[in-house]
Amino acid sequence: MGNQISNCTCRSMEKIRSNQTRIIKNITILIVIAFILLILLVHIDHQPNYNFLKTSSSSSAALTYADSTAAKCDIFTGEWVPDARAPYYTNRSCRAIHEHQNCIKYGRPDSEFMKWRWKPDKCDLPAFDPHRFLEVVRGKTMAFIGDSVGRNQMQSLICLLSKVEYPNDVSSSPTHEEHFKRLIYLNYNFTLVFRWSPFLVRSEERRDTDGPTNTGLFNLYLDEADKAWTTQIDGYDYIILNAAHWFTRTAVYYENRRLIGCRYCQFPNITDLPITYGLRRAFRAAFRAINGKKNFRGVTFLRTFAPSHFENGLWNAGGNCLRRRPFRSEEINLEGMNLDLYMIQLEEFRAAQRFGERKFRLLDITPAMLLRPDGHPSRYGHLPDENVTLYNDCVHWCLPGPIDSWADFLLHMLRMEAQ
Repeated sequence: MGNQISNCTCRSMEKIRSNQTRIIKNITILIVIAFILLILLVHIDHQPNYNFLKTSSSSSAALTYADSTAAKCDIFTGEWVPDARAPYYTNRSCRAIHEHQNCIKYGRPDSEFMKWRWKPDKCDLPAFDPHRFLEVVRGKTMAFIGDSVGRNQMQSLICLLSKVEYPNDVSSSPTHEEHFKRLIYLNYNFTLVFRWSPFLVRSEERRDTDGPTNTGLFNLYLDEADKAWTTQIDGYDYIILNAAHWFTRTAVYYENRRLIGCRYCQFPNITDLPITYGLRRAFRAAFRAINGKKNFRGVTFLRTFAPSHFENGLWNAGGNCLRRRPFRSEEINLEGMNLDLYMIQLEEFRAAQRFGERKFRLLDITPAMLLRPDGHPSRYGHLPDENVTLYNDCVHWCLPGPIDSWADFLLHMLRMEAQ
């Protein structure tokens, strides 16, 4: 009897142990599966979420950033919708507007171009709050580095902030062209800087051999970032980098101080190289310079280029921009040279992120601004009877106007950076 009980007990214990082993095995399998899924989710979450704008080659990109509820939202893909509250300042209330972008002053008859806001497809992008912006950047320095569209952006920001405070101009040597500006918001200890560098690399305008006259032909040293800005950024908290439009100009290209080709220079026995070659090398040099700055601990925003909207001719051959409403996203594609320049910026940006140690962020305004042919000064950058040699301006942006939305994007990204 005792042996029977003992045998039963042993069989029961073996069964229990067998069940325990099976349970442990199942739990182990579940843990392994969960771990694998977690790795996959983290990997997916950290991949750039390209949400491509419709293009002829199905390739136009926009980064995603978390909105204030921490949900993922692509703020750069959406549509322009009417905004009854806009504009948030006027050409009379803001004294920072450059004359060539003061469209209402110079007779633009319509005002609807000022009354739109950008609406992302899957979330809301809050309207710019000047108080919140100044609190976010309190004690910081922000520099706009690039061409006159970058200056256009900075002046838009100044106008939006003017409801709270105007900055003091403490530029060391103000010039008529405003190639360098340093402005301080005293109540917030916030400094705004503009540094003119339309190619981002070292450049020299060639002169006639018979005199001091400028030729409009530039020497570009494509592997040498412009020291006018690279030597100054160590103490900056944010830099906003831009370039593109000046690369359409005639230029002679150098690398390693040797002439390697040119764009439309028509020099004998010189290789003709496209805009894309110069732009790619220039951004590569600029990003390498930033990554090589050991004392720079700030954040670099690449502000992608804003397409021009010349129609019925080139900029110097009667082209103009006379539309009075935004496009819908399905009405226009990013294509041709615009697409090429955009993709080069994204590719070099990605390379800088991948191989560098500095913080790079994408301020991707290209998809939104492609849809705004109505926002340029056109012929309303000067008086009709003024004796000036100016072409219809379909590159810069009226103030107030669509460019004010760039501050909405920027504030959103700064808040995410702070978090």
